[in-house]
Amino acid sequence: MTQAYIRPRRSFLFVPGTDPSMFPKALRAGPDIVCIDLEDAVAPQHKDAARHATLELFRNLPDGADACELLVRINSLRSREGLADLLAILDSDAPPPGLMLPKVKTPDEIAQLDELLSSADSALRLQVIIETNQGLAACHEIAQASSRIDSLLFGAVDMAAELRIEPVWNALLYARSRLVHAAASAGIDLIDVPFLDLNDMDGLALEAERSAELGFTGKGAIHPKQLPLIERCFS
Repeated sequence: MTQAYIRPRRSFLFVPGTDPSMFPKALRAGPDIVCIDLEDAVAPQHKDAARHATLELFRNLPDGADACELLVRINSLRSREGLADLLAILDSDAPPPGLMLPKVKTPDEIAQLDELLSSADSALRLQVIIETNQGLAACHEIAQASSRIDSLLFGAVDMAAELRIEPVWNALLYARSRLVHAAASAGIDLIDVPFLDLNDMDGLALEAERSAELGFTGKGAIHPKQLPLIERCFS
């Protein structure tokens, strides 16, 4: 990660691609990253509409949009929808600055994408979610597969499902620790999974503090009220 792309990545909020009205609200909440989600937040029958609405947002960005890092989480590039997302973004006259890539399993996926983006003269930055056993096994190589990568993100829920365990701290400590070493070796940021119990602020504080102590540089949020606590832990 070069000096030009060093910026705070303590917190992020997702905005569902099906509800563009939430985008200005997310910006006003003031996270370091706002990510429009075309993957988990969008049902299959709404993928095309969400893709169109998302690209329209970037043609008419509201005031204050430059205060946050803006991303789009596309569908897996091993899926038809993910390829459609990528092609639509490359064809757009107002693409987002960066992509969040889900379910990355191998460094070859990143290297091939980097080559495609370079051939299209695209400046897109990348943030990579590690949420599978295969991705975890290759996380060191994935983290260094492209100079476009600014951060890794830990997808604890999908990882736990593969492991047939609950997504609790002790059970996932090895996975988190491995990602800390991979991100540090690559000189990039590392963002932890959102804490999903909105009413348990003590639980959020404990998990955020543990993540920060372990070497994570930020954590996702599911609601703006979680942001101040998260940002204190990672400041």
